[in-house]
Amino acid sequence: MKHLFFIFLALGLTLDLAAQAQQTAPAKQPIVLKPGRMQAQARPAANRPDVPPQYVGGAQALSSFFQENVKYPEAARVNKVTGTVLTSFTIEPDGRVANPTVVKSLSPECDAEALRVLTLMPAWKPATRKGQPVAIQVQLPVPFGDTSTLKVEKGKTKFE
Repeated sequence: MKHLFFIFLALGLTLDLAAQAQQTAPAKQPIVLKPGRMQAQARPAANRPDVPPQYVGGAQALSSFFQENVKYPEAARVNKVTGTVLTSFTIEPDGRVANPTVVKSLSPECDAEALRVLTLMPAWKPATRKGQPVAIQVQLPVPFGDTSTLKVEKGKTKFE
């Protein structure tokens, strides 16, 4: 009888702790992919894609897209505003860009230009989870400045 009492006591404590853990569980946050942070995983989490979204044509094509479409705002040029606008958007299962927002502002003019360019962006190859396309949130920096002050990162060269 004594052992039965301790078993019920331990079971009651376990259930109470489980109930408290469920009440304090944080709200589910969206997945945010950052450049260079995606890698293959042996056991991917249930809410993480197996394959990240990809801009059609790769990083070189994405760079070309920004070079062709981003117009340095005149107000920013006069005030010599340079830097990067950090943007966030969702790549839907069909590959289209949705819900563009500014995460880190540079100036109102540059922010507006970054959002304008994101609305022009063509569809991406969507992220997939178990072979099925899934929506995923992506953060992407949009650089602004004079060509003399901007530093462009060079990709790794493949040697044969």
